[in-house]
Amino acid sequence: MSVESLSAATGIILTLCASYLPGFASWFDPLAPNAKRLIMLGLLALTSIGAYGMACMGLGGEVSVNLTCDQQGALTIGRAFISALIANQAAYAISPKPE
Repeated sequence: MSVESLSAATGIILTLCASYLPGFASWFDPLAPNAKRLIMLGLLALTSIGAYGMACMGLGGEVSVNLTCDQQGALTIGRAFISALIANQAAYAISPKPE
């Protein structure tokens, strides 16, 4: 699986958790829209930084993530972060809203 695909899947999973996961959804729903966006941005950034950190520790191959700990890897994780943001916001736009 490519890093971009994995990041996009992570973005979608975070959105689904915010919509359906009982504890997280009940905490997340009443927040202001800007707070929700910033929380999602932060979670996706942490995920991207974590993936890059795993690559730098030599654990990328253990979880089938083809990422290197160099300038090219940093550019790859940057593109993956953008993919995750796009997938996250697209999934949020079409996910059902609580009534």
